[in-house]
Amino acid sequence: METGKMPKITKECVENVVDKKFLRVYDLKYEEGKHYFDASRRSLENLVAPMSEDEFKAMIPDAVSCVVIVELPGKEPQLLFSYEFRYPTGRLLLSVPAGLVDPEDKEKENPLIETAKREIFEETGIVVDENRDELFVINPLLFSSPGMTDESNGLVCVKLHLDNLDMLDQTGALGQECFDGFELVNEDKAKELLKKGVDDKGHFYSVYTWSALIYFISGLWK
Repeated sequence: METGKMPKITKECVENVVDKKFLRVYDLKYEEGKHYFDASRRSLENLVAPMSEDEFKAMIPDAVSCVVIVELPGKEPQLLFSYEFRYPTGRLLLSVPAGLVDPEDKEKENPLIETAKREIFEETGIVVDENRDELFVINPLLFSSPGMTDESNGLVCVKLHLDNLDMLDQTGALGQECFDGFELVNEDKAKELLKKGVDDKGHFYSVYTWSALIYFISGLWK
C-alpha cells in the first residue's frame, strides 16, 4: 500500500467469518487479495469500519467503564475497585465497574450515564443518587485495541458522597460475572499501583484500571 493512500472499506467487502452472540469476526477485504481481520461485538449493520464520517462521530460505545470515587465523612477520597474474574486471563484482576451498553440505554438521553448507574448497582450494590452524587462523561468513546478489534468503552466519572459503605454487595452480578471483594485506593496507594504496574497480588491489570488510576491522581475529577 502506498504511503498516504487509505483503503476504502465498504459493507460489500466485509465477510462475517465467526458469528456468536457476544463476538463476531469479520474479514475486511480492503484490497484485492488482501485481508484484515476484525474481532467485534457489532453486527454488520453497526460495524465501525464501513461507517461514514458522520456515523463514526455519532457512534455509541459498546460498553462503559466507570471511575468511581468515594467520599466518606472525615476521610480522603478513594477509588473503588473490585476483583473480577476475567476469563481471557483466567484470573481475578483489579477492575473498575463496567458493562455493556444495553439496547434500552441507547434510547435514553444519556446512554453512558444510564449504563454507569446500572453497572454500579449490579456490581457494588450502590444506588447512585443524582441529587447527591455527581456523574459526568470523561471520554465518550475509547477503542480498546484497534489493531485487532473495534471494541470500545466510554469512560464515566462517578463521585459518590456516602455516609458509609454498609451497602457494598456483589451478589447482583449477572451471567458469567464472578467477583471476590472490593479494594479502596487513596491517592498514595494509586501512585504506588501505577509505579508497580501490578496489584498487591502481583497481577497485571487492564488499561481501564490504569486510566482510572491516572485520572484519579491527576485531580481532573475535582
